[in-house]
Amino acid sequence: MIDRKGTRDMGFDGTTVVVTGAAGGIGGRYVHAFAGAGANVVATDVPAASEAGAALAEKAGAAGPGRAVFEPGDITSDDDWARVVARARAEFGAVHVLVNNAAIYQGIAAKRPLTELTTDDWDTVLRVNVRGTWQGIRAVAPAMREAGGGRVVNISSTVARMGAPGFAHYVASKAAVDGLTRAAARELGPDGITVNAVAPGLVSDEATRTLNTDDYIATAARGRALGREMVPDDLVGAVLFLASAAGGFVTGQTLVVDGGGVFT
Repeated sequence: MIDRKGTRDMGFDGTTVVVTGAAGGIGGRYVHAFAGAGANVVATDVPAASEAGAALAEKAGAAGPGRAVFEPGDITSDDDWARVVARARAEFGAVHVLVNNAAIYQGIAAKRPLTELTTDDWDTVLRVNVRGTWQGIRAVAPAMREAGGGRVVNISSTVARMGAPGFAHYVASKAAVDGLTRAAARELGPDGITVNAVAPGLVSDEATRTLNTDDYIATAARGRALGREMVPDDLVGAVLFLASAAGGFVTGQTLVVDGGGVFT
């Protein structure tokens, strides 16, 4: 359960965590990490990823000690969100943590100048990355209030600070996630709900390699204080901290995790 007494505990026994975008590589790492820390996890992703999501939940639950189930859902659908929250309550009794990981990134397909983006391009990315994140917070807030508090961890990006070219709609969406994080933290703080964000740098995974050349990824690595490529596991500690009792007095913040490429 979420301990609001200021303990320095990173354990998750009895905690129910919802992870969106769970079937992807980074989302899958969050599911395994939370289950490994003792949490019960509801992993969710679009229906097309149901097979991969179900396999992920089975594997994470088998490794334990926490349990994991998969519930398909579109984060831009209120009906799907209602079903995800209902599944969490039915399986585990409550919702304590939401990790808003789902976003359009690899699906952008190619970088393009902002003058070549269509209104449909723009609306699709903002609808999923921003509206979907807000819909998730709105959906879980009542359950978190009933549980006496909770944690929301949104996933932003360092591009919101760097203004990466060819990505205007994605950059704008992640800047909006930072603003939403602060607004939600103010509104939900009286209910004992913290809202924070983690801003990853360029992660060397399949999605990144779809959109970027090896030279681009190598250049990003050289520009970091730690001087290496970033991998999904580099994000796990920050997300778990902000979701835990240890992070209980941190809210409205965006934590940059990128090996020292961007200083804030």
